[in-house]
Amino acid sequence: MGLWLDFSRVEERLETKYVGRNIVYYTRTGSTQDIARREGEAGAPEGTAVVADEQTAGRGRLGRSFISPPNVNLYVTLVLKPPLERLNTLSVITPLAVAEAVESVAPISARIKWPNDILVNSRKACGILIESELSGDEVSYSLVGMGVNVNMDVEAYPEIADIATSLKRELGREVSREDLLVALLNRYEALYEAVKRGKAVHEAWRSRLETLGRQVQVRFGEQLEEGLAEDVDEKGSLILRRADGSRVIIAAGDVTLRG
Repeated sequence: MGLWLDFSRVEERLETKYVGRNIVYYTRTGSTQDIARREGEAGAPEGTAVVADEQTAGRGRLGRSFISPPNVNLYVTLVLKPPLERLNTLSVITPLAVAEAVESVAPISARIKWPNDILVNSRKACGILIESELSGDEVSYSLVGMGVNVNMDVEAYPEIADIATSLKRELGREVSREDLLVALLNRYEALYEAVKRGKAVHEAWRSRLETLGRQVQVRFGEQLEEGLAEDVDEKGSLILRRADGSRVIIAAGDVTLRG
């Protein structure tokens, strides 16, 4: 495998009309999310993909740092401009696109931990961060960040070795980052366009949720809820059944699977 990403290999197999057609590439940067924000503010075309070989200040949900070693993983942020009424579908499309892309390049099963972590054999293989900038009742831009552990030696990072994995760790061999990037960009546009046409992808996402039917603990803001992850609604919110039988609907939060 090459040290840096080979974009000639990506471009020749890209089937998209706009997602990934404008690529902003860094061998090393602080965070693709920050660069993508700058691109969004400057009016970058929809589908712009900011890609890096290494992040020195990668971050995930809830302000957590995201370990981003050089030349082994895929760090990409897409700049999108969805209509406001479709904004919440990004949290459904994104993990689904990653899971389907992973399965298309590697013979493994990718599951989703609500709301959008990608799990392989119950360990985290990808983190997703979605941030949006609104102007009145319009979306100025949305930033969809995805960090996929492709060829990372997870054991080299004891702080995550027990909870994270990589495609290489699961397969015992390296996976082409270019192949995965192509699959991800192609799949993302297909799902994004399908949703804009009114096609439901909710059930395909729901069917991959590792969380459903499990006892969970969900933290959101200063609140903590515990109970059975009973279902998800059309907006992607989690429906939690408390021990007393009452239900609570949670739009976003940090889930710990119990047992």
